[in-house]
Amino acid sequence: MSSRRKRGAAGANDGGALAFKKKLKSDDEILAKVAKLSEAEKKKPKESVTLQDLNLPNVSKEVVDLGAPQVISEIEKTMLSVAASILNGHGFGYTIPTRTSANQLYVPQLDRIVLKDKSSFRQYGNMSTVRKTAITTRILQLIHQLCNKGIHVTKRDLFYTDVKLFQEQGQSDTILDDVSCMLGCTRSSLNVVGSEKGVVVGRLIFVEDGDVIDCTKMGVGGKAIPPNIDKVTGFQSDAKFILLVEKDAAFMRLAEDRFYNRFPCVIITAKGQPDVATRLFLKKMKSELKIPVLGLVDSDPYGLKILSVYMSGSKNMSYDSSNLTTPDIKWLGVRPSDLDRFKIPEQCRLPMTDADMKTGKEMLEEDFIKKDPRWHAELELMVKKKEKAEIQALSSFGFQYLTEVYLPMKLQEGDWI
Repeated sequence: MSSRRKRGAAGANDGGALAFKKKLKSDDEILAKVAKLSEAEKKKPKESVTLQDLNLPNVSKEVVDLGAPQVISEIEKTMLSVAASILNGHGFGYTIPTRTSANQLYVPQLDRIVLKDKSSFRQYGNMSTVRKTAITTRILQLIHQLCNKGIHVTKRDLFYTDVKLFQEQGQSDTILDDVSCMLGCTRSSLNVVGSEKGVVVGRLIFVEDGDVIDCTKMGVGGKAIPPNIDKVTGFQSDAKFILLVEKDAAFMRLAEDRFYNRFPCVIITAKGQPDVATRLFLKKMKSELKIPVLGLVDSDPYGLKILSVYMSGSKNMSYDSSNLTTPDIKWLGVRPSDLDRFKIPEQCRLPMTDADMKTGKEMLEEDFIKKDPRWHAELELMVKKKEKAEIQALSSFGFQYLTEVYLPMKLQEGDWI
């Protein structure tokens, strides 16, 4: 194709995409559409069905928030049972719930993953589990100290207390989840938190450990989501929706353009794979404000996977899915059907790799995808066309196309699923 023909094709694409700008109505008319969704969210009855109510067979009891004295008590009970096991001739070890994929169950009534009741005995006298048993004991000791002193540390701090034993942080992090599951408490109850990762900006005021935080005055970078969500209270907002964004780059664009002033909203991101604090913060914010959550992710299998973690939970932390999941997130974009509809240029579309195709096909079999025909159809289209695109592909029409055309048009048409 000649350079002239290439420019002609690009121009045609630009014209088609920018034609959407002419179709935009006034901001008030667009907001009226979003307001209907917001009102419907407020009228929804509070979720009353719990895992316990369903009385499902072979399902593990869900973890709960425990205070420091209760965590101390559970640790001491565990060590007494270990002592009893030794005296009875069964050896030194712990009964640990199994957190593998085979021990997970998707519950449609709750729209999230839960842990089944299979467990294993982690024994000190077994060569294959001796290190894990030693690490488990050391972490129980450290958590006992933290709860007695009433202080919090990061997962990184915990790792550096015994680098020789833990060897790498991934090992101490995994055992920390095992301990949380074994004690029957949320990970935040252990006084161990992740480093700050997620950020929030927009029409939101909350209190953090006594300090009033106004998220409209946090600049382009936004307010870092605190790792200890227990100290966050008093959510106030006039926002019509929460915009959940996959990436930091899109978040920065939205924050710099003050998108939340034009369309009253709260914008939140975990800058990729969601961390525990961001998931807890989103759950708490939606529950208290009673406004809808709209998801903006890349048009690829991993973008959809990130949405699934927020909605249905991760298999790694299925034991705490009741606290970490935010059901009924609407998929706003970028959806596979948007690529042709908004005439995303061919050079901005990327071929899916073998790994992408494998992930996409596996997700087509996931229960949370199959339950909604529209989600399933979008993912089928992606796998069929074997192409993906990032949110930043919209910048091919101008750096502010995302905030000035794409999102307003999606909101105007109520184009979420």
